Amino acid sequence: MAKTILITGGAGFIGSNFIRYILNESEAVVVNLDALTYAGNLENLADIEQNPRYKFVHGRIENRELVLHVCKQFNVEGIINFAAESHVDRSIIDAQPFVDTNITGTLVLMNVARELGLEKFVQVSTDEVYGSLGEQGEFTEDSQIAPNSPYSAAKSAADGFVRSFVHTYNFPAVITRCSNNYGAFQFPEKLIPLMILNALEGKQLPVYGDGKNIRDWIDVRDHSSAVWLAYNNGKNGEVYNIGAESERQNIEVVRAILALTGKREELITYVKDRPGHDRRYAIDSTKIRQELGWKPTVNFEDGLEQTVQWYRDNAEWCARVRSGEYMKYYQKQYEFR
Repeated sequence: MAKTILITGGAGFIGSNFIRYILNESEAVVVNLDALTYAGNLENLADIEQNPRYKFVHGRIENRELVLHVCKQFNVEGIINFAAESHVDRSIIDAQPFVDTNITGTLVLMNVARELGLEKFVQVSTDEVYGSLGEQGEFTEDSQIAPNSPYSAAKSAADGFVRSFVHTYNFPAVITRCSNNYGAFQFPEKLIPLMILNALEGKQLPVYGDGKNIRDWIDVRDHSSAVWLAYNNGKNGEVYNIGAESERQNIEVVRAILALTGKREELITYVKDRPGHDRRYAIDSTKIRQELGWKPTVNFEDGLEQTVQWYRDNAEWCARVRSGEYMKYYQKQYEFR
């Protein structure tokens, strides 16, 4: 019989791509629990919502009674936790939602999983828990945890709870920490979709500081395959870094987008840097490559070109997201149920 997995935050950018990936690559049944906050968009999954192996439940992971009910109702065997407040700028404005979802929500999920004896829990984390790198080196799984934003502080606290459950209760969990994702369905507050849409519309492209902050980019489809491997084959208690060895300065990414959209560099506008802006991230993914046999399949140039084309081809999705109209999709499609 096919396993049933609870995916939290499955209406978001990474979660929705992951759900589509495992429905295509396995026989698993997926239950998607999502609060549908500003970044949760069920239109991201409109093409699979009639799939008999897919179920959607509207609710928050902080709601213990709901999480317990869902796990029992659908006979869930494991949980993969994508649910998170994730935008650094928003965490600087107000950290409380990040504590509520990223820390308290994770703790609720683990308590329910432990109570029911679920077979696996995957905490989807971020390389930002490691802080900032100098000009040389890469983050390994043994790097010091040194968060520099309220967002990364909340994620590192959640990771700490996962680790403590493994060591205290022999809890069957793994943690994945990934570099910056890009791809289809990303909410346009993040760098790549924001720059693509502004460029397509001939608007100014705001770049923080000098634009030389470095990020290590990975296509969301490659991230999905790594998380699925970690769920199925990851060793309990282990951390797996996920990266595609695609370091780029932010300004390099912006210029590449301008080239792909046929726009001139005069659209670039340098703006005041955000507080605590980490200078450089880079991931050493040797461990997951050697132990689980994972490797990325999409190089950055091809992936970025495909992403630009996706935003060109999905202008209506973009317009609904930017106007807030996408929030009505749930009422239209699901409220009667």
